[in-house]
Amino acid sequence: MSFQTVGVVGAGTMGHGIAHVSAQAGFQVVLFDVTRAAAQAGLSKIEKNLTIGVEKKKVTPEARAEALARIRVTEALADLAGCQLVIEAAPEKLALKQELFRNLSGLCAADAVLATNTSSLSLTEIAAAATNPQRVVGLHFFNPVHLMKLLEVVRALQTSDETVERVRAYGAAIGKQLIVVKDSPGFASSRLGVALGLEATRMLEEGVASAEDIDQAMKLGYGHPMGPLELGDLVGLDVRLAIAEYLYAETGSPTFRPPQLLKKLVRAGKLGKKTGEGFYRY
Repeated sequence: MSFQTVGVVGAGTMGHGIAHVSAQAGFQVVLFDVTRAAAQAGLSKIEKNLTIGVEKKKVTPEARAEALARIRVTEALADLAGCQLVIEAAPEKLALKQELFRNLSGLCAADAVLATNTSSLSLTEIAAAATNPQRVVGLHFFNPVHLMKLLEVVRALQTSDETVERVRAYGAAIGKQLIVVKDSPGFASSRLGVALGLEATRMLEEGVASAEDIDQAMKLGYGHPMGPLELGDLVGLDVRLAIAEYLYAETGSPTFRPPQLLKKLVRAGKLGKKTGEGFYRY
């Protein structure tokens, strides 16, 4: 069964981006958040990004209007009942995600695909909370969703081949390039990205070089579009710390032991771009 309507749980940074690319690709979208105001704020960000696309002549005014018309916002989880694909983009808390998947299992059709955008949590544990767990899969998008090309498909122990093929078709429809990985701590992208970001943080802590020069080393020497410290500020240092703590607990590898500098910045409320200061001031 092909997807016609895509539900998105969470209208924040990742959720509104997922809704954006889904609507632009022609899917009907139901964008949920716990309050109407939060869902509407997500829609406003989509409208702003599409307007920028029009100004840069990458999106036609007609395509912008059509994409926005396909999105419906809601604060009622029950409104996702008719979706063939639901993508959860809630905060990185295992208990919260498990509760959502239990609830979605009761709302959606038995053959609806339930996906999570988690960047590090165990897919197998999330899937275990759902009925028909073979239809649970990870769809790990990257920020900003409407610009980044990669979509990491993560197979839980329970995920069926049919589910993977169905989300492959969805990924192609929204113009993403896919990689498929097994459920393991940090998957492929987060495990590598966090390792680089933490090592860059240790280098800054030790005074090896300035934040600017560490980032320039990776941008100019390795062709990265953003340096690891800039990226940490964009993702949120609280998010980076939570993922590092999870990976350290799961793997026991000192690679993922959170540096004291990262802990201090988070304790001080310096979380990156969203608070105006992290490794850099904004």
